[in-house]
Amino acid sequence: MASASKKVKKAPKRRSDFWAVGKIDVPFLLLVITILTIGLVMLFSASYTYAYYERHGDSAFFFKRQLMFAIVGVIGMLLVSKVRYAYLRLFAVPLLILSWLLLVLVLFMPPPPGVPRNFHRWIVLGPINFQPSEIAKFAIILFCAWSMERNHRAMVGKSLNRSKISETIRELSGGKIVVYDSFVKMCMYAIVIVLTAGLVYLENHLSGTLLILCIGLVMMYLGEVKKRWFILVAVLGVAAVALVIFNPQLLEKYAGARITAWLDKSYDPRGARWQTNNSLYAIGSGGLFGVGLGNSKQKHLYVSEPQNDFIFAIVCEELGFIRAIGILLLYVLLVWRGVVIGLKAKDRFGALLAMGIVFQVGLQTALNIGVVTDALPNTGISLPFFSYGGTSLMMLLLEMGVVLGVSRYSRLEK
Repeated sequence: MASASKKVKKAPKRRSDFWAVGKIDVPFLLLVITILTIGLVMLFSASYTYAYYERHGDSAFFFKRQLMFAIVGVIGMLLVSKVRYAYLRLFAVPLLILSWLLLVLVLFMPPPPGVPRNFHRWIVLGPINFQPSEIAKFAIILFCAWSMERNHRAMVGKSLNRSKISETIRELSGGKIVVYDSFVKMCMYAIVIVLTAGLVYLENHLSGTLLILCIGLVMMYLGEVKKRWFILVAVLGVAAVALVIFNPQLLEKYAGARITAWLDKSYDPRGARWQTNNSLYAIGSGGLFGVGLGNSKQKHLYVSEPQNDFIFAIVCEELGFIRAIGILLLYVLLVWRGVVIGLKAKDRFGALLAMGIVFQVGLQTALNIGVVTDALPNTGISLPFFSYGGTSLMMLLLEMGVVLGVSRYSRLEK
């Protein structure tokens, strides 16, 4: 009997290399679930009036759909966290190409009912409206993480680029102009990011365009692009933003009007300024401790579609300034914990992946708060885990699953 038991111990069951081992980071998981739960509660509170009038008396319409997406998303998050994240390298290029194809396809798709004809942001699949820009955000992060890991030595080193074009430039300049690999790689990432952002802009989706450009800049910084090239790109970006702000007519009519309304607080109070003005009324009337959960007045058809981009205004009105700050601190902790997971990751790919994803959440949250408080133009950007939107919520939760997958191999005390 003793010898038999020894034989059993020497032949343990082999695990598939596809499935991850190790424990997930519980603090990060708890932060995700906490923010998601608060978001669902606030979504119901903010949306039931609008849903009652717009959905034939079904006050819980938006909440029920969001809850369904949340349940599916959480299951997907846990499943993704069980997959060894190294396999995601295989999808870096295919997912980027797929996102480009979808971004082109959506330009030829009719918008959902009630949406202006020139807003081509959704692919309608029966009862579900699908936004390709949500996939594009993750595609940029995944591609940059994979490629920057492969090309790290070229990006941080001083090697000369040996392509025919580079050699020709050096010969024509008599050796005065030398092209480095770091410059070539920076140009490659800049082209990929700008191309993706340009396709999103064609959808009349200014907020998505800005977010992808910001995500790209963050990934270039994390990927250790040479400081001089990074500063050059950053300066060009700031110059482009300043040019647009002082010349809003350069943008599409709807986007230009929103920038004008941001600069001129008296501009079109019943049109371009309506949503922003009522958002500020909601925030101001909430005071320190709020008017109470469910007691918002501005959600009663004053703040347009309060379940979407301006849900944080209803949060401030009902919960008050102090509790709203508490919610923002949860986001800060989520980003901080994700950065810790990235810094402790076992390889550069995992580090870039985890930090890129949580910085996306942080950037999107900051931009949303900036819009709601009128610190930024009204570009229509959603608040992660709070704003209504099935594609956005499910993609966010799947991305959180990727971070949890990285945490299984991070050098953290579990």
